[in-house]
Amino acid sequence: MGFSEENLIGLILALLSSGFIGASFIIKKQGLKKAAAVSGVRAGVGGYYYLLEPLWWVGMITMIVGEVANFVAYAFAPAVLVTPLGALSVIVSATLAQLILKEKLHHLGILGCVMCIAGSIIIVIHAPKEQPINSVLEIWDMATQPAFLAYVCSITVLVFILVFHFVPRCGHTNVLVYTAICSLMGSLTVMSVKALGTSLKLTFEGENQLIYPQTWFFSLVVAICVIMQMNYLNKALDTFNTAVVSPIYYVMFTTLTILASVIMFKDWDGQSGGTVVSEICGFIVVLSGMILLHATKEFERCNSFRGSAPSSPSLSARLYNGNEDFFIKHDEESGSPSENTCSRRQDLH
Repeated sequence: MGFSEENLIGLILALLSSGFIGASFIIKKQGLKKAAAVSGVRAGVGGYYYLLEPLWWVGMITMIVGEVANFVAYAFAPAVLVTPLGALSVIVSATLAQLILKEKLHHLGILGCVMCIAGSIIIVIHAPKEQPINSVLEIWDMATQPAFLAYVCSITVLVFILVFHFVPRCGHTNVLVYTAICSLMGSLTVMSVKALGTSLKLTFEGENQLIYPQTWFFSLVVAICVIMQMNYLNKALDTFNTAVVSPIYYVMFTTLTILASVIMFKDWDGQSGGTVVSEICGFIVVLSGMILLHATKEFERCNSFRGSAPSSPSLSARLYNGNEDFFIKHDEESGSPSENTCSRRQDLH
């Protein structure tokens, strides 16, 4: 189908987003370490000196810039293209961790990175063109079509069942409960963000969309979905090992987002069966690389403890986690997790 100019803009913004977000984790970590060294109190035990550390703020601003770029990318390119490219932030973090933090990335971890890159290239090559949209009213028609309304109703019912039935019973013992809520809400977040971003884009181009109540409705949905998604993602990260949460969340969130986009925006309409299969294969390659990278880093960390002195903290235990408490917990605690803990975490894989 060819690669449109808007797809190219969305691709560049998505790549910039991954670069900024991946780098922000390393910059913030460095800022947290400096703040803990000066104050003697780390964030993990209630320290807030990092708020006075300029390097931490540089990392925070870098992350905000990355998130804004990601938001704008959805206004130009389909979610089928933008969402899977979020995996590239892992590559940026892994590379910078090796260069700046001197953390080793072993052969299987490198293989995981290569798979993420290869899968992303396949997705980019076969990405569908973004259908032209001239008004938020067109997006509203897409959002109210029977197929997407059925999807939204299904998501809502599933979320209510998970929140009120499964969370009280097994939320703290089953990693799938919190991550499922995050992923289900996340797919609606992306659809609303794309609708809002497109409306703002049209407004900046001279076609004011702020006069339509639909624009403000999408803004409200974005706020509700983001708050709920972040609430349960934080619960998942606080309760379970991040090396387990991150790949599961990425797989579920990206799969559901692509499904929602295909239903609402008809991303695959007009594409040949071979092209669609190629996109799916690229997505599977990215997922496999993500899981391999996270599993390898956790396995290496536990084996390092069994074999000899504690090694450098696991990179995978920090990726996709903006929680400062978790970032420096592994760096400043003198001991390592027990061997039983490592065994338990490996069993979760």
